[in-house]
Amino acid sequence: MSGSLPTPLADLLGYLRDLGYGDLYLGPAGPAPAPTAPATAVQAPAASPPIALPAVESRVRLPPKTEPGERAQRLAVVAEEAAGCTACRLAQGRNRVVFGSGDPDAELMFIGEGPGAEEDRQGLPFVGRAGELLTKIIQAIDLGREQVYIANIVKCRPPGNRDPEADEAAACRGFLDRQIELVQPRVIVALGRIAAQSLLGTDTPISKLRGQWYTVQGIPTMVTFHPAALLRNPALKRPTWDDMQKVRDRLRASGAATP
Repeated sequence: MSGSLPTPLADLLGYLRDLGYGDLYLGPAGPAPAPTAPATAVQAPAASPPIALPAVESRVRLPPKTEPGERAQRLAVVAEEAAGCTACRLAQGRNRVVFGSGDPDAELMFIGEGPGAEEDRQGLPFVGRAGELLTKIIQAIDLGREQVYIANIVKCRPPGNRDPEADEAAACRGFLDRQIELVQPRVIVALGRIAAQSLLGTDTPISKLRGQWYTVQGIPTMVTFHPAALLRNPALKRPTWDDMQKVRDRLRASGAATP
Protein backbone atom coordinates (compact mmCIF):
# COMPACT_ATOMS: atom_id res chain seq x y z
CA MET A 1 0.00 0.00 0.00
CA SER A 2 1.42 3.37 -0.99
CA GLY A 3 1.28 6.54 1.07
CA SER A 4 1.49 7.04 4.82
CA LEU A 5 -0.88 5.47 7.30
CA PRO A 6 -3.38 7.63 9.20
CA THR A 7 -1.93 8.63 12.56
CA PRO A 8 -4.34 6.57 14.75
CA LEU A 9 -3.66 3.42 12.72
CA ALA A 10 0.09 4.05 12.75
CA ASP A 11 -0.02 4.48 16.53
CA LEU A 12 -2.00 1.25 16.95
CA LEU A 13 0.46 -0.70 14.80
CA GLY A 14 3.30 0.76 16.85
CA TYR A 15 1.70 -0.49 20.08
CA LEU A 16 1.22 -3.93 18.60
CA ARG A 17 4.83 -4.08 17.43
CA ASP A 18 5.92 -3.20 20.97
CA LEU A 19 3.80 -6.09 22.24
CA GLY A 20 5.35 -8.47 19.73
CA TYR A 21 2.36 -8.92 17.41
CA GLY A 22 2.64 -8.97 13.66
CA ASP A 23 -0.84 -9.79 12.32
CA LEU A 24 -4.05 -7.91 12.97
CA TYR A 25 -7.44 -9.58 13.22
CA LEU A 26 -10.22 -7.67 11.52
CA GLY A 27 -13.83 -8.58 12.19
CA PRO A 28 -16.42 -8.62 9.39
CA ALA A 29 -17.51 -5.29 8.03
CA GLY A 30 -20.78 -3.75 9.12
CA PRO A 31 -22.43 -3.73 12.54
CA ALA A 32 -20.71 -5.68 15.29
CA PRO A 33 -22.03 -9.24 15.59
CA ALA A 34 -24.16 -10.19 18.55
CA PRO A 35 -22.49 -12.29 21.25
CA THR A 36 -22.67 -15.99 20.56
CA ALA A 37 -24.02 -16.68 24.03
CA PRO A 38 -26.13 -14.65 26.49
CA ALA A 39 -24.18 -12.47 28.91
CA THR A 40 -25.43 -14.58 31.78
CA ALA A 41 -24.22 -17.86 30.33
CA VAL A 42 -20.95 -19.45 31.36
CA GLN A 43 -19.14 -20.77 28.29
CA ALA A 44 -16.99 -23.74 29.25
CA PRO A 45 -13.58 -24.23 27.61
CA ALA A 46 -13.49 -26.44 24.55
CA ALA A 47 -11.51 -29.14 26.32
CA SER A 48 -13.45 -32.21 27.38
CA PRO A 49 -14.73 -32.67 29.99
CA PRO A 50 -15.89 -29.05 30.50
CA ILE A 51 -14.74 -27.14 33.55
CA ALA A 52 -17.43 -26.96 36.21
CA LEU A 53 -17.36 -23.61 37.98
CA PRO A 54 -19.57 -22.58 40.89
CA ALA A 55 -22.17 -19.95 40.15
CA VAL A 56 -21.13 -16.43 41.13
CA GLU A 57 -23.72 -14.87 43.38
CA SER A 58 -25.45 -11.78 41.98
CA ARG A 59 -25.59 -8.77 44.27
CA VAL A 60 -27.73 -5.66 44.50
CA ARG A 61 -26.48 -3.13 41.97
CA LEU A 62 -27.10 0.53 41.26
CA PRO A 63 -29.43 1.63 38.45
CA PRO A 64 -27.78 1.68 35.00
CA LYS A 65 -27.19 5.44 35.19
CA THR A 66 -26.68 7.67 38.18
CA GLU A 67 -26.18 11.39 38.60
CA PRO A 68 -22.81 12.71 37.34
CA GLY A 69 -20.15 12.20 39.97
CA GLU A 70 -22.30 9.98 42.19
CA ARG A 71 -20.33 6.82 41.46
CA ALA A 72 -17.05 8.64 42.05
CA GLN A 73 -18.33 9.92 45.39
CA ARG A 74 -19.46 6.48 46.48
CA LEU A 75 -16.18 4.92 45.38
CA ALA A 76 -14.34 7.55 47.41
CA VAL A 77 -16.29 6.48 50.51
CA VAL A 78 -15.33 2.83 49.94
CA ALA A 79 -11.71 3.86 49.31
CA GLU A 80 -11.65 5.68 52.64
CA GLU A 81 -12.91 2.56 54.38
CA ALA A 82 -10.24 0.47 52.66
CA ALA A 83 -7.53 2.94 53.72
CA GLY A 84 -8.27 2.16 57.35
CA CYS A 85 -8.74 -1.59 56.94
CA THR A 86 -6.80 -3.93 59.23
CA ALA A 87 -8.83 -7.06 58.53
CA CYS A 88 -5.83 -9.20 57.51
CA ARG A 89 -2.08 -9.46 58.04
CA LEU A 90 -1.25 -7.54 54.85
CA ALA A 91 -2.12 -4.28 56.62
CA GLN A 92 0.94 -4.68 58.84
CA GLY A 93 3.51 -4.29 56.07
CA ARG A 94 1.90 -1.86 53.64
CA ASN A 95 2.97 1.67 52.85
CA ARG A 96 -0.18 2.58 50.92
CA VAL A 97 -3.53 0.97 50.32
CA VAL A 98 -3.92 0.52 46.56
CA PHE A 99 -7.67 0.81 46.13
CA GLY A 100 -8.11 1.30 42.37
CA SER A 101 -8.03 3.97 39.69
CA GLY A 102 -9.68 5.04 36.49
CA ASP A 103 -13.06 6.13 35.19
CA PRO A 104 -15.87 5.33 37.67
CA ASP A 105 -18.26 5.14 34.69
CA ALA A 106 -15.94 2.84 32.70
CA GLU A 107 -17.35 0.28 30.28
CA LEU A 108 -14.31 -1.99 30.87
CA MET A 109 -12.80 -3.05 34.21
CA PHE A 110 -9.50 -4.86 34.73
CA ILE A 111 -8.86 -6.87 37.90
CA GLY A 112 -5.36 -8.00 38.84
CA GLU A 113 -4.08 -9.87 41.87
CA GLY A 114 -2.44 -7.26 44.12
CA PRO A 115 0.01 -4.36 44.39
CA GLY A 116 3.73 -4.71 43.83
CA ALA A 117 6.52 -2.60 45.29
CA GLU A 118 6.00 0.41 43.01
CA GLU A 119 2.22 0.31 43.47
CA ASP A 120 2.72 0.17 47.23
CA ARG A 121 4.87 3.32 47.03
CA GLN A 122 2.50 5.29 44.80
CA GLY A 123 -0.86 3.97 45.98
CA LEU A 124 -1.95 3.26 42.39
CA PRO A 125 -2.47 -0.08 40.58
CA PHE A 126 -0.32 -1.22 37.66
CA VAL A 127 2.31 1.54 37.58
CA GLY A 128 5.42 -0.62 37.15
CA ARG A 129 6.64 -2.42 34.01
CA ALA A 130 3.56 -4.63 33.96
CA GLY A 131 1.45 -1.49 34.21
CA GLU A 132 3.19 0.06 31.21
CA LEU A 133 2.43 -3.07 29.20
CA LEU A 134 -1.20 -3.04 30.36
CA THR A 135 -1.48 0.55 29.15
CA LYS A 136 -0.28 -0.53 25.68
CA ILE A 137 -2.73 -3.44 25.65
CA ILE A 138 -5.58 -1.04 26.46
CA GLN A 139 -4.48 1.31 23.71
CA ALA A 140 -4.31 -1.59 21.25
CA ILE A 141 -8.10 -2.11 21.65
CA ASP A 142 -8.77 1.55 20.90
CA LEU A 143 -9.16 2.78 24.47
CA GLY A 144 -7.13 5.03 26.74
CA ARG A 145 -6.14 4.03 30.24
CA GLU A 146 -8.21 6.93 31.57
CA GLN A 147 -11.30 5.28 30.04
CA VAL A 148 -11.09 2.03 32.01
CA TYR A 149 -11.18 1.14 35.70
CA ILE A 150 -8.40 -0.93 37.29
CA ALA A 151 -8.50 -2.75 40.63
CA ASN A 152 -6.95 -5.75 42.38
CA ILE A 153 -8.12 -8.74 44.37
CA VAL A 154 -6.20 -7.46 47.43
CA LYS A 155 -5.53 -3.81 48.18
CA CYS A 156 -2.27 -4.20 50.15
CA ARG A 157 1.04 -5.58 48.92
CA PRO A 158 1.80 -9.17 49.96
CA PRO A 159 5.33 -9.35 51.40
CA GLY A 160 7.95 -10.20 48.81
CA ASN A 161 5.28 -9.99 46.12
CA ARG A 162 4.06 -13.47 47.03
CA ASP A 163 0.62 -14.64 45.94
CA PRO A 164 -2.24 -13.43 48.15
CA GLU A 165 -3.49 -16.16 50.45
CA ALA A 166 -7.12 -17.27 50.48
CA ASP A 167 -8.03 -15.54 53.74
CA GLU A 168 -6.40 -12.31 52.57
CA ALA A 169 -8.41 -12.35 49.34
CA ALA A 170 -11.56 -13.09 51.33
CA ALA A 171 -10.89 -10.17 53.68
CA CYS A 172 -10.65 -7.80 50.69
CA ARG A 173 -13.48 -9.26 48.62
CA GLY A 174 -16.11 -6.92 50.02
CA PHE A 175 -14.22 -3.89 48.74
CA LEU A 176 -13.84 -5.41 45.28
CA ASP A 177 -17.50 -6.42 45.12
CA ARG A 178 -18.53 -2.86 45.90
CA GLN A 179 -16.17 -1.51 43.25
CA ILE A 180 -17.80 -3.77 40.66
CA GLU A 181 -21.29 -2.82 41.83
CA LEU A 182 -20.53 0.90 41.62
CA VAL A 183 -18.62 0.97 38.33
CA GLN A 184 -21.00 -1.48 36.63
CA PRO A 185 -18.74 -2.15 33.65
CA ARG A 186 -20.08 -3.89 30.57
CA VAL A 187 -17.07 -6.24 30.58
CA ILE A 188 -14.52 -7.38 33.19
CA VAL A 189 -11.07 -8.74 32.36
CA ALA A 190 -9.44 -10.95 35.00
CA LEU A 191 -5.67 -10.62 34.67
CA GLY A 192 -3.83 -13.79 35.63
CA ARG A 193 -4.36 -16.93 37.67
CA ILE A 194 -4.95 -15.36 41.08
CA ALA A 195 -7.55 -12.89 39.84
CA ALA A 196 -9.36 -15.49 37.74
CA GLN A 197 -9.43 -18.21 40.38
CA SER A 198 -10.49 -15.80 43.11
CA LEU A 199 -13.29 -14.22 41.07
CA LEU A 200 -14.60 -17.54 39.76
CA GLY A 201 -14.10 -19.64 42.88
CA THR A 202 -12.04 -22.33 41.16
CA ASP A 203 -8.56 -23.83 41.20
CA THR A 204 -8.59 -24.55 37.46
CA PRO A 205 -5.25 -23.61 35.83
CA ILE A 206 -5.06 -20.31 33.97
CA SER A 207 -4.16 -22.17 30.77
CA LYS A 208 -7.65 -23.73 30.77
CA LEU A 209 -9.50 -20.63 31.98
CA ARG A 210 -8.09 -18.02 29.59
CA GLY A 211 -9.88 -16.99 26.44
CA GLN A 212 -13.32 -17.98 27.79
CA TRP A 213 -16.33 -15.95 28.86
CA TYR A 214 -17.66 -16.32 32.41
CA THR A 215 -19.90 -14.12 34.54
CA VAL A 216 -19.13 -12.17 37.71
CA GLN A 217 -22.09 -10.37 39.28
CA GLY A 218 -23.92 -10.82 35.99
CA ILE A 219 -21.12 -9.15 34.01
CA PRO A 220 -19.35 -10.94 31.11
CA THR A 221 -15.82 -11.68 32.30
CA MET A 222 -12.83 -12.63 30.15
CA VAL A 223 -9.81 -14.39 31.65
CA THR A 224 -6.38 -13.68 30.19
CA PHE A 225 -2.75 -13.70 31.26
CA HIS A 226 -1.30 -11.11 33.63
CA PRO A 227 0.97 -8.55 31.93
CA ALA A 228 3.81 -9.61 34.23
CA ALA A 229 3.57 -13.11 32.76
CA LEU A 230 3.97 -11.62 29.28
CA LEU A 231 7.17 -9.90 30.38
CA ARG A 232 8.54 -13.23 31.59
CA ASN A 233 7.29 -15.25 28.65
CA PRO A 234 6.80 -13.36 25.35
CA ALA A 235 5.10 -16.42 23.85
CA LEU A 236 2.01 -15.49 25.88
CA LYS A 237 1.61 -12.17 24.06
CA ARG A 238 -0.22 -13.59 21.07
CA PRO A 239 -2.89 -15.52 23.03
CA THR A 240 -3.38 -12.44 25.21
CA TRP A 241 -3.94 -10.35 22.08
CA ASP A 242 -6.48 -12.94 20.88
CA ASP A 243 -8.31 -12.63 24.21
CA MET A 244 -8.32 -8.84 24.08
CA GLN A 245 -9.80 -8.84 20.58
CA LYS A 246 -12.73 -10.81 22.00
CA VAL A 247 -13.06 -8.16 24.70
CA ARG A 248 -13.00 -5.36 22.13
CA ASP A 249 -15.61 -7.10 19.98
CA ARG A 250 -17.85 -7.83 23.01
CA LEU A 251 -17.74 -4.17 24.02
CA ARG A 252 -18.67 -3.05 20.53
CA ALA A 253 -21.47 -5.59 20.29
CA SER A 254 -22.86 -4.37 23.63
CA GLY A 255 -23.13 -0.82 22.38
CA ALA A 256 -20.30 0.49 24.54
CA ALA A 257 -19.04 3.96 23.65
CA THR A 258 -15.74 2.80 22.11
CA PRO A 259 -14.05 4.27 19.02
